[in-house]
This record gives sequence, structure tokens and C-alpha cells, in this order.
Amino acid sequence: MTPGGRTEHVEIDGVPFTVTLRPRGPVGLLALHADNEGGTGELAEEAGERCGATTLVFRQPGVPDPVHLTSPTMADAGVLLREFLAHVTVTVSLHGHMRRTAERTLFLGGRNRSAARRLAWTLRALRPEFHTVTDLERIPAALRGLHPRNPVNLARDAGVQVELPLLARTSGADDVPPPHVVDALTAGVRLLRAGR
Repeated sequence: MTPGGRTEHVEIDGVPFTVTLRPRGPVGLLALHADNEGGTGELAEEAGERCGATTLVFRQPGVPDPVHLTSPTMADAGVLLREFLAHVTVTVSLHGHMRRTAERTLFLGGRNRSAARRLAWTLRALRPEFHTVTDLERIPAALRGLHPRNPVNLARDAGVQVELPLLARTSGADDVPPPHVVDALTAGVRLLRAGR
């Protein structure tokens, strides 16, 4: 058990994970690849605490070379994922990309296009140094988050897959997200909660 949350150990395709759920409000922040995509787990936890969002974070503690499973592969990942999806109405799933041609670009995919546009509006207003893309045709196919079994799309109102470049999710060599990005994401989640 983690303070303020519950922890479960699951195995997906032979890969062990520690999953932590902190139930709060109806917007959910999800980090499926916290140890592969540095800063995403920390960003979910910090923003969730600030704005009262429910968080679910998948980690592979003590694994020097974490395995990256596709998001749809993780759709049946244990009791806490089912509880998370039953509790939240919309999900914001945080991922990291390493596209060299898009080092300052945030791609907002997922099946809830209205929520993607609302979240993008806040991110653009508060973090103009990042280019925010919501047009699915301009998002690389692998980053669109549209697969029907992707957990971002399994909540009642589906969700937004946010693909963040390294500069938007880490500060230097560690996995601490930049405070101004945490502020912007927190404001965006509050906007989603208010407009449900």
C-alpha cells in the first residue's frame, strides 16, 4: 500500500509491473510506461494531487532496462486498471515521444476529440513554447492513441493521449517534470473536469 493509494503487482506478457491507483475525481491521469517514458509517472502524480484527478501509474521498479509494451497489450492489466476505468469518466494518458523533428511538439490523440481540443487550448495558452497538435492527420500514426483496446479509450467518455517530448516531461537528467508543464497540465485537467 502506498500513502493515499493502493498498489497491485501484475504480470503482462511475462513482464512484471507495480501498479498504483490513487482514486480522486472523475478525470483520470494514466501513465502506462512510467519507467520507459521518464517523467510521465511523476507528471501524472503531481498534477493529480494538485487538481484532484484520479491517477494510475505503471512502473517496473528495479528493472535496469524496462520493457515497453504497447498500450492495447495492457488493456487487461489487473484489478486496479478496471477500478480506474470504472471510476473515471475521461482519461488523460501521458506518454513520451523522442521524435527529433518534434522536440517541442505535444501530440494530443485519443478518441475524445473535444477533450483533446480543450486540453490543447490550455496547454497552448500557458506553454506557448511548445507546439500543440490535435489534428489527427498531423499526428504520427503510432502516436494517435486510437486503438479501441488502448486504455485511454476505455473510460466512459474515452480520453486524450498526450505524447510529450523530453523537454516537456523531464528537467535535465532526472525524471522530475518541469514545474511550468505541471502547472499547465493541472489547469487543463481542471478545465476538463469543469466541462464534463
